[in-house]
Amino acid sequence: MRTFVYPARFGRGDMPGVFVITFRDVPEAITQGKGEKDALWQAADCLEETIAGRIDGGREIPMASKGARGERLIPVPAQMAAKAALYLAMKEAGITNAQLARKLGCDEKEVRRMLDPRHPTKLPRIKEALDVFGKRLIVSVEEAA
Repeated sequence: MRTFVYPARFGRGDMPGVFVITFRDVPEAITQGKGEKDALWQAADCLEETIAGRIDGGREIPMASKGARGERLIPVPAQMAAKAALYLAMKEAGITNAQLARKLGCDEKEVRRMLDPRHPTKLPRIKEALDVFGKRLIVSVEEAA
């Protein structure tokens, strides 16, 4: 099972109350926030944008490590995680957009939109696409930190 919850380290910034956030699994994802609430929001936004950039660039999306002492776990938002899962399933299977479109009985343009990080694809449609690869989309809910 693959999850899209990445460990982040929150370090002290140069100014009081500022946190610098880094992700060891995704080294290019670096951000900062003023105060804990803003830092958590900035961390999630930075991680989402980094994953989106990797999808757009056709790059690998690293596996998320288990959190270590002193790290906080930051989830990729549900829709982006679903798109990343579809992107990875297609790469793993070596299937093109056109091939997946035929299997789903839709136009290739719809598959492109499913993979577009900026397009608001509905989760049930991404779930249908993941079904083609024998994958299940699971969403969980936890208490907020």
